Amino acid sequence: MTKIAIFGVGLIGGSLALCYKGKPGFTVVGHSPNPKSVEKLLKRNVVDAATTNMAEAVDGADYIFLCVPVGMLEEYVQQLMNLPLKKGCIITDVGSTKATITESAETMVKDGVFFIGGHPMAGSERHGVEAASSHLFENAFYVLTPAEGTPQAEVDRLTELLKTTKAQIVQVGAREHDDIVGAISHLPHIIAVALVNQVRGYNETNPLYQNLAAGGFRDITRIASSEPMIWRDILVNNRPVLLKLLADWNLEISRFIELIENSDGEGIVEQFRIAGEFRSQLPERRKGMITSLFDIYVDIPDHPGIIGQITTLLGNARINLSNIQIIESREDVPGILRLSFRNQEDADRASELLSGPYAVHV
Repeated sequence: MTKIAIFGVGLIGGSLALCYKGKPGFTVVGHSPNPKSVEKLLKRNVVDAATTNMAEAVDGADYIFLCVPVGMLEEYVQQLMNLPLKKGCIITDVGSTKATITESAETMVKDGVFFIGGHPMAGSERHGVEAASSHLFENAFYVLTPAEGTPQAEVDRLTELLKTTKAQIVQVGAREHDDIVGAISHLPHIIAVALVNQVRGYNETNPLYQNLAAGGFRDITRIASSEPMIWRDILVNNRPVLLKLLADWNLEISRFIELIENSDGEGIVEQFRIAGEFRSQLPERRKGMITSLFDIYVDIPDHPGIIGQITTLLGNARINLSNIQIIESREDVPGILRLSFRNQEDADRASELLSGPYAVHV
């Protein structure tokens, strides 16, 4: 029996647990310092067992997954080193930054125990174990960042275990990982937050900014609503990479300032052209760090029960909704319902189903 211990059974940890719970030959133990969280894990049947006792959780564990915030990883590794771990035990994490924990863990782990950094590049707009799903990692990249001295046999062993998640396992250096993820995830989050705060500042003297910032502006800045404490740890931890990325970003912005100052229309067209060309080559059907949402908009009359009718139609057709939002609903204006789906196929099916009784806009 292979024992897997998971610390921090939220969205990622819970989804990992569900990938193995109930599978022949596996037992999954969840850990939380909060007794109420332990009760919730057992009630939701996410793990085989749960405990507030760290030693009990790791007793005989073959694999330990640290799914706690980045800022707590080193502390957890240090605590684990004070416990009698099973010989050959592999400790891994799921943090969004890898260099710091990979290098510090290398100095802490004792003989017979291995640390291999990990980062499943999949997420959800929802949080907590309530949002956990055994399908979360399907078709997503799962990055492993072993230290140079880690035996390849141990990396292969963890890789084989992770194949159960149906993710595509990729092995890169920890610093290379941080460079890439900093550019494609951390920097966009900073830009989104800065942009929203800039508009928030303008809105203090003119509320029309907020009123007109619906639709596209809200969509492109969605990631500005991410969990603040988690992002505090990520950005501070990846500080050297982000300082360079922000300097490069300032150069890109300076280029646009110069183009606009000089009324250089051709230069502006060229910037949009090369950006569009590169963006068109990005993969569309693979999960990434920033969750993709596929939206349709439905014009609805202001009648009692209308939203229930729509969700019932979708449910009967086995079309899964990711999110639902009423954008406008007043007596004198038809309501606009934004329906979000996790893939284009569900969005297309919903659009076809609802276009009969309702006006649908994609």
